[in-house]
Amino acid sequence: MFIDYAKIHVKAGDGGRGIVSFHREKYVPKGGPDGGDGGKGGDVILKASKDENTLRSFRFKRHFKAENGKPGGSNNKTGRSGQNLIITVPVGTIVKDEDGNIMADLKEDNQEVVVAEGGKGGKGNAAFATPTNRAPRKATEGKKGQEKTLILELKLLADVGLVGLPNAGKSSLIRAISEAKPLIADYPFTTIEPHLGYVYFNNKDFVVADIPGIIEGASKGKGLGLRFFKHIERTKILLFVIDITQNPKETYETLINELKQFNPQLIERKKAIALNKIDLVEELNEKLYKGLFKEEVFFISALKKIGLKQLLSWISENL
Repeated sequence: MFIDYAKIHVKAGDGGRGIVSFHREKYVPKGGPDGGDGGKGGDVILKASKDENTLRSFRFKRHFKAENGKPGGSNNKTGRSGQNLIITVPVGTIVKDEDGNIMADLKEDNQEVVVAEGGKGGKGNAAFATPTNRAPRKATEGKKGQEKTLILELKLLADVGLVGLPNAGKSSLIRAISEAKPLIADYPFTTIEPHLGYVYFNNKDFVVADIPGIIEGASKGKGLGLRFFKHIERTKILLFVIDITQNPKETYETLINELKQFNPQLIERKKAIALNKIDLVEELNEKLYKGLFKEEVFFISALKKIGLKQLLSWISENL
């Protein structure tokens, strides 16, 4: 199951308490205070990993706590610090606080962010010794670790976003140009979750995302609604995959309108049009179709793997 949203609760470790202790040693009659400080509580850290591709691990486990610091010891020994808790999330995860303010955008593999800091350790009585108070019997408790509710939102990192109505052939195209194996069938909404395909062409590699959910009225909640639109916000190129047998100009205008309703800046991205299923057209008038659009137009059959080299060449040159 593809999960791209999660709400979790994190608690950093509390600092260890300081202790009251006095030096006791044979033949040393005036031993002074030697109570050590407590250890620092562990931090909660989010770490991005390319090995994760969904937030499904947070579906059932939503509470996370780092280790507390240990108490100080005699002979001025500082308590051991609590271990940091590292939580792995997919690359592309945006971390927000409870009010929706962005705390971090984890775009790189192994990128880390401390989301809750552990509390400082308390002071032992050795820290309170003064010339006028040589035997203090005072120590302090450790500070509490930070406690937060976080919102995790995944936006896929892809170079090219495939945009199209159901059954336009996006899944077939991503199958034809990569090793991705999305489900293919002849009914609407075969694709109900995004798929990533890794493409290697002309000594370049790039990532293509098959984004489901766009139908007329998607911006108003029809079909899968806007649920997956956010995954094309990071893409550099939008490739409109359009069934050539289903009024391409009208289809393109429908798609553009839905994108504009979601985020007007999206339509400013570099765009191209792949008119798919040309194997179903008896006489293909390329000049006529190209005249319908301002963007670059490619004529392909994802099923028969026709015209894909020209399309991939253009993508690799424009990334």
